Amino acid sequence: MDRPVNYRFHQGDRVLPFAAAEYDARLAGLRTAMTEAGIAACVLTSMQNVAYYSGFLYCAFGRPYALVVTESDSVTVSAGIDAAQPWRRCHGDNITYTDWERDNFWRTVSEIAGTGRAIGYEADHLTVARRAELDHHLRPATAVDIAPATMTQRMRKSPAEIDLIRAGAAVADVGGEAIRQAIREGLREIDVAMAGRDAMELEIAARFPDAEYRDTWVWFQSGINTDGAHNPVTSRVLRRGDILSLNTFPMIHGYYTALERTLFLGEVDPASLKIWEANVAAHELGMSLLKPGTSCAEVTAALNAFFEERDLLRYRTFGYGHSFGVLGHYYGREAGLELREDVQTVLEPGHVISMEPMLTIPEGRPGAGGYREHDILVITGDGSESITGFPYGPEANVV
Repeated sequence: MDRPVNYRFHQGDRVLPFAAAEYDARLAGLRTAMTEAGIAACVLTSMQNVAYYSGFLYCAFGRPYALVVTESDSVTVSAGIDAAQPWRRCHGDNITYTDWERDNFWRTVSEIAGTGRAIGYEADHLTVARRAELDHHLRPATAVDIAPATMTQRMRKSPAEIDLIRAGAAVADVGGEAIRQAIREGLREIDVAMAGRDAMELEIAARFPDAEYRDTWVWFQSGINTDGAHNPVTSRVLRRGDILSLNTFPMIHGYYTALERTLFLGEVDPASLKIWEANVAAHELGMSLLKPGTSCAEVTAALNAFFEERDLLRYRTFGYGHSFGVLGHYYGREAGLELREDVQTVLEPGHVISMEPMLTIPEGRPGAGGYREHDILVITGDGSESITGFPYGPEANVV
């Protein structure tokens, strides 16, 4: 039996989250960066970049995937286990590699990218072992880290991307309302979380009937479990007076959106109310500062000063916000657009960023728990627009 290194398996109708012109524009931007860096071919291997430039969000399960971009072609390289699904979900060409022989993935990549050329790659994604395989099979004349340039491009959202993110924020609000309606004493965190997740998945299916449904989730935390922003759901039973964290995360075509709110069950004690109101005030201040011409570091400094004046800065646990786009809880990060002391990026129209101050008061102290509010904002020509509709603060969220 003749066992090929690769083959094309194209069947079914192609379904993509954006029009072909959107992907052509993204690829044109990448090719401009390649020309500036003297790169002949890019081998993109991360989920975020493969999805951003082709529309295909792969599921690795230990197998390598890539998008190879040359001056004239863009080709996704996928494993045989996926059959024609990668082709149906990608812009450009698709080639399937076989696993009859080790390294058929790299043989296929080298056929497209060529050998002995200037190659762009993602240094923040390739493991040491995979980088050695790239060097062995492609024998690049030079290897250039293209990841910073791709991140900068992804930070600037197109109108089509902003429309999708806006829809995602609305889905997050639907999940939040389902959670608020489900909360009651005696339920477990997992019971409440499932209500929010189910509501969001149904809403995504209604809004995006041609999408693939995957990865939407909820973190609903209570009591001591609120101390970390990314603490998983447990079976802890809700009790009256508990501090609660509502976190809904719709995933649509690889695009992440989020809603995060502090709530209390039944009543809120005076010490907790004081901390909560201070964090809400920081949230409102932060949103007012998000406008073009302001740097991420400047926003961070102003919020640090606000908390320092109230002797609360020591309870801050992470940065005040981050970029949105092709992003998930296990792939992607536009680290150049985060509200941190060490990020000097200046906000500009087309950036999409969160405002999410959080304070964690340790157990045993008055007001113990984690307090967090989170809105998504689109930077406009003269300011910003919050696209999050779910209410925040004590007047709305003592359930």
